[in-house]
Amino acid sequence: MTEFVVSMENRPGRLAALTEALAAFGVNIEALTAYGRNGEGTVRLIVDDAPTTRRVLEEAALHNEERTVLTARLPHRPGELARLTRSIADAGINIEALYVLKSNADGIELAISVDQPETALPHLEVTGGVLVRGTG
Repeated sequence: MTEFVVSMENRPGRLAALTEALAAFGVNIEALTAYGRNGEGTVRLIVDDAPTTRRVLEEAALHNEERTVLTARLPHRPGELARLTRSIADAGINIEALYVLKSNADGIELAISVDQPETALPHLEVTGGVLVRGTG
């Protein structure tokens, strides 16, 4: 999976314009977070079509970064996320973003953006997580 981190002005209509442009090209948003600070906005999104998203962002002249995102499934019980994040931290890997994709009584599916994706893979399995998808 690929995460796009998009920088833009934090003003009315900017997020709407971005999501409308993606929708116009048939891109489905899998996960998104957006926040603003001091007039600057940041949108982090995971989509189902990275090449089309890349083209839409380029055509809109929006500064963006791409990151590989790992997806893991954990048991849905107290301490599982703490165990996962401690294992990753102890390996010297920085978590850039973490998304909850799905959550139910059977488990929780997470998308994790880290600075060292390949190094993080074994830590997903060590903590009881099941790797669902890697790079995309």
